Amino acid sequence: MDGKFRVGILGATGVVGQRFIQLLEDHPQFEVTALAASDRSAGKAYAEACVWRLPGELPAGVKAIVVQAPAPPLDCDFVFSSLPGDVASDAEESFARAGYPVISNSSSHRMVADVPLLIPEVNPEHLALIDDQRAGRGYDRGFIVTNPNCSTIVIAMALAPLHESFGVESCVATTMQAISGAGYPGVPSLDIADNVLPFIGGEEEKIESETVKILGRVDGALIKGAAMKVSAQCHRVNVIDGHLAALRVKLSRSASLDEVRESLRSFTALPQELKLHSAPSAPIIVRAEADRPQPRLDRDAGAGMSVTVGRIVPDNVLDYRFIALGHNTIRGAAGAAILNAELLVALDKLK
Repeated sequence: MDGKFRVGILGATGVVGQRFIQLLEDHPQFEVTALAASDRSAGKAYAEACVWRLPGELPAGVKAIVVQAPAPPLDCDFVFSSLPGDVASDAEESFARAGYPVISNSSSHRMVADVPLLIPEVNPEHLALIDDQRAGRGYDRGFIVTNPNCSTIVIAMALAPLHESFGVESCVATTMQAISGAGYPGVPSLDIADNVLPFIGGEEEKIESETVKILGRVDGALIKGAAMKVSAQCHRVNVIDGHLAALRVKLSRSASLDEVRESLRSFTALPQELKLHSAPSAPIIVRAEADRPQPRLDRDAGAGMSVTVGRIVPDNVLDYRFIALGHNTIRGAAGAAILNAELLVALDKLK
């Protein structure tokens, strides 16, 4: 094991669970030693329980691991969770109470007051909540940290440098979200082929609330949300991977077009300073072409961990508008949680 942290994955057979396994293969700090999933998979070797849906082969190191129920104990030091929201709340709580740090991609705890909703480049100071969470809940070694909704990550990443430099008073977001965001088998083909679905349940509310929390500041044992308004409309489109958001922003102080572009282009943060394994060298990539970003061309930028921004222009109603794109199952899900874990290790919060 060479001193690596032993990792368990809850919800290991799903699309995001599989992405965790793919991204963790040969990771320098983490080794997958435990897998958990639903009752129909429990007791089977992972190779038997999982129908592999990602490009490439199922990593050999996990094929023989026997899938267990998503309940402690598991043979690991901490867990990544990609459990469905309806089971994640109790399961993640039980692991944290049993002494396991829980790094979650699920939605259940994101807006809970004492749970950090983390993007390492944007709000690493929110990890200060961990001590208060442990004290308030009576945890010992365990805690819960979550990453945001897959579209929220793209939007909050793009807003963060603008909010830091100029302040953001309001943002109007229109998303075009890939079908992989619905899991497998996802959206029926006769619904999405030759079509756009103008509703994704709960998605607009997540973007509007999570963005404000992420861009807020620590106030004692709580997060005081950013003083901005966010309005979202979400659409499912016939793209496999890559969530695209058309954003319009009103700034708190005036800024030139060049200043806005430079704020986005030059953005780096703590993960780049620490050279974390999954951190892209450029968390935001600014494209100058009139027709970029595009999901097929830009979703894999920075190994899927960069957000690509383009079409930055003045807006006739608010101040500026632009397009932001990110890979929804990498930066928006499994890759985000892995980067969160890497930051926790770097800050000595995973023992």
